[in-house]
Amino acid sequence: MTALPVPELSVVIPVLNEARTLPALFATLARQERVDFEILLVDGGSTDETVILAAELASAAPFPCRIVHTEKGRGRQLNAGAKTAGAGTFLFLHADSAFSDPLALRRALDALSSAVVRRGDDLVAGRFALSFDLPPGRRSFGYTFYECKARLDRPECIHGDQGFLLRRNFFETLGRFDEALPLLEDSRLAEKVRRRGEWIMLPAEIRTSARRFETEGLLERQLLNALIMNFAAIGWNPFFRETAGIYRRQDHARNLRLVPYLEKIRELLLDMPLLERWRLLYRTGSYVRLNAWQLAFALDVRRTFGQGLPPEEVTTKTLESFERWFRLTDNPPGRFITAVLVWIWFRLTCRWRRFREERPAPSSHHPLAPGEDE
Repeated sequence: MTALPVPELSVVIPVLNEARTLPALFATLARQERVDFEILLVDGGSTDETVILAAELASAAPFPCRIVHTEKGRGRQLNAGAKTAGAGTFLFLHADSAFSDPLALRRALDALSSAVVRRGDDLVAGRFALSFDLPPGRRSFGYTFYECKARLDRPECIHGDQGFLLRRNFFETLGRFDEALPLLEDSRLAEKVRRRGEWIMLPAEIRTSARRFETEGLLERQLLNALIMNFAAIGWNPFFRETAGIYRRQDHARNLRLVPYLEKIRELLLDMPLLERWRLLYRTGSYVRLNAWQLAFALDVRRTFGQGLPPEEVTTKTLESFERWFRLTDNPPGRFITAVLVWIWFRLTCRWRRFREERPAPSSHHPLAPGEDE
C-alpha cells in the first residue's frame, strides 16, 4: 500500500455549528497557491448541518480535508486536531477567517522558515496582521484600535483570530493548548510562546468576521473581555465558576447585557471577608496598572484614524511618552491608587449599565445559564 505524501502544512480549524461559515472558509483556502496543505476540521458536537456540509465540501476541495470528532471546548478541539495532523508545521485557524492574498500561506511559511534559520532553533511562532471583515463604510475607531493593537508585540495583544503558525516541535514543547477553561486557550498559548521563544508578524493579512461584535455590541463585548482577562490573570476562579455561559458560542450570540455579570461580581465580592476583598482589588489594580498603556496607545490610534491612515501607519509617540513617566507608579502606592480608581469605575459602570439596560424577565436563555459556553 502506497503511503500518502506528507503535507507541508496542517491547518487545524475547530468548528461548532459553523455551517454558515464553511462555504466561505473552503473558498478562501481553495484560492491559496504554491503550498501543499491539509485541513483538519475538528467538530465539537455540532447540532446543525456542519458535519454533513463539511463532508460535501471536503469531497470537492482541491486539498485533503479530514473531519475529527471530539468533545466541545476550543482548546480540546485544537489539541485533537494537532494530534491527528500529518505535517510538521501547524496553522491554528478560526472558521470565520479569510485571506485576500492567494499567496498568504506560502509567504507565511517562508517567513517562519527564515525566522527559524535566523534563530538557529524552531522556538518561533507567527501570526497574521488582523483586519475585521466589515461592510463598506462601517469602519470605526473601535475596530481600528483592535486591528492596531493586534500588530503590537506586547503581552495579551495576540489572539487566535490572527491565526497561529508554528512548528510541531515547538507546539509540543509549549505543552499544547490549555483545556481548563472554555476560553482563553489562545491567549495562554500566546503568552507561552512569548516566554519560551519569539513571535513574528507574518507578511500577509487575515480577515476575521466581526459578527460577534456586531451582534453583541463592540463596547459590551470588550468590557466583558477586559473583566475576563483580569480575573484570569489574577486567578479569581469563582467568577468563571459562577458565570458558566460567559462566552456563548456564535450561533447563540445576541445583544450582550453586562448587568448580570456586574451584579454577580458585586455579589461575589460582598460574600468575601473585607481583607480578602481588598487583596483581590489590589491584585486587580496591579493588573490594570500594567495595562494602562492602552489609554495612551488609543490616543495614537485616534490620531492615525482621524488622518485616514491604515493600521500599519500608527506611530506611538504618545505611548512612548506615557511609559517614561508611568514607571514612577510601579510601586505599592501606585497599585493601591489604581485599585481604588478601579473600584470607583466599577461602581459607576454598574449604575450606568443599570440605567441603560432594561432587565427582561428571566428566560431559558439567561446570560449566565450553563451549557451555552464554547
